[in-house]
Amino acid sequence: MSLIILLGFVFAVVACFVYLITLYNGLVTLKNDTDKAWANIDVLLKQRHDELTKLLEVTKGYMEFERDTLIKVTQARSQFQQAVTVDQKAQADQSLTSALRGFFAVAENYPQLKANGNFLELEQRITQLENQIADRREFYNDCMNSFNVRIQQVPDTFVAAFMRLTPRALLKVDEADKGDVALTFAATK
Repeated sequence: MSLIILLGFVFAVVACFVYLITLYNGLVTLKNDTDKAWANIDVLLKQRHDELTKLLEVTKGYMEFERDTLIKVTQARSQFQQAVTVDQKAQADQSLTSALRGFFAVAENYPQLKANGNFLELEQRITQLENQIADRREFYNDCMNSFNVRIQQVPDTFVAAFMRLTPRALLKVDEADKGDVALTFAATK
């Protein structure tokens, strides 16, 4: 009888140990998936950064009177280059996205620029990158949400505390981008 109890106890200990290993491995996988999701965004941000250099060179001759717009884009690029952490890069990305919106809006006032083949090609490439970045941001937030939920649920929270995992921030839209867009129509004569 005592052998059966001993075997039952050993089986329960082994089962708990296997369960803890499964939890640990699941959290490691989830952590690495979240890191990979950010790395995918980072690659696209680097591509966008490289394309912006070319775009700015093409537009400098056309947009002499729009220095403020070019300065905003250049400052946002510089902020991205100096960013180190995920939060800093996310903030720099938001600034650059806002600056690009303003840049392309101002470019509409320059028909000769809009007719430039290099500008059109670069604008299309950056637009494609912006769409890919938006998709990756959504995927990143899904990964972050799964990660945050998982490390806060019992029993995973105990293993997560042992691993020193803490909740991570989701990427959010800048408050300025949430406002209504003012549309004005010029009267035609």
